[in-house]
Amino acid sequence: MQNKKNVKPKKNKIKAGNDASLAIYLFKNRSKKGIVNVFSLVLILGLCFTILYPILSLVPVVFSSIEELGNPNVIWIPLEGSTVSFKAAIRLAMPAGMMTMVKSVLYAAGIMVIQVFFSAMVGYALARVDFPGRKLVFALVIIVFLLPRQSLLLAQYIYFTHFDVFGIMDIFTAAGEIKLINNPIALVMLAVFGFGVNQSLFIFLFSQFFKNIPKELEEAALIDGCGFYRTYFKIMIPNAVPIISTVGILSFVWNYGDTYYTNYFNPDGGYMSTILTTTFNTANKEYIQNAVRVWYEIPLVTDMAFDAVKQAAVLIFLIPLAVVYLIGQRKLVENMENSGLVG
Repeated sequence: MQNKKNVKPKKNKIKAGNDASLAIYLFKNRSKKGIVNVFSLVLILGLCFTILYPILSLVPVVFSSIEELGNPNVIWIPLEGSTVSFKAAIRLAMPAGMMTMVKSVLYAAGIMVIQVFFSAMVGYALARVDFPGRKLVFALVIIVFLLPRQSLLLAQYIYFTHFDVFGIMDIFTAAGEIKLINNPIALVMLAVFGFGVNQSLFIFLFSQFFKNIPKELEEAALIDGCGFYRTYFKIMIPNAVPIISTVGILSFVWNYGDTYYTNYFNPDGGYMSTILTTTFNTANKEYIQNAVRVWYEIPLVTDMAFDAVKQAAVLIFLIPLAVVYLIGQRKLVENMENSGLVG
């Protein structure tokens, strides 16, 4: 009887000890999670502030009246709101009105379609087709991606200045060549032959994506009587929608904001990116200040007016990119893990 009485208090002590250990463990676990959550929140807020601060700091500049620019009393909210900076920016950055932006968007969208179409084909061939020299071709794609664009510029510029294919131009022209500089065909040809803006990266992404697709899909299509091209267009392309959307968004954004290829191969194309770089050059500061003074009858225009108009033009330029981001940002985030970057 005494042994039974002694056992019961021991069991109660053990149970109490286990409960205390469990409580301590839960407290530590919750504390760790709480600290991690607080740290993550602070980090995210800090990153958001770092990213958004340059945009937020534009508000008191672009929405202030020209006379108020540089006023030390204006920090975040203008004393007197004005849209003069935007009006001047539209007149300077969009000489053809809305058609300037429409032309830029159509150009970026057209090059995007070409880059996606040809990059997908090349990526599929490198991933699935076993042909002689495949590894060499893939290595060349990587080398082109790693090489600075400036190293290829001279050869490309000379090629498009004296364009000829196997002497065929002798049939059509007396000079035996045609000049494609300052012609949008040059930009289209760069995209067709895989030398567009960051196109080697797109080929790599497609190649890595197609490598991760099970071969059983192609085998099943072959059994059903599908040939090579039908398998590609009916089976592989529908399964490649994630990478197509990712590459499409990146291609549009990079081509819309490109100033390198457009400045060299089609400088008179009238794209907003090139207009911004040429118009808002420091050498044109006095011209822009005088234009604002005359257009809007402002007696005193300082150097701050040049910065305000330039920043307003940048905000206008970003409108199509913001629309594309709002439409495609969820797809982009969801599909990055399927794009081959982690494969």
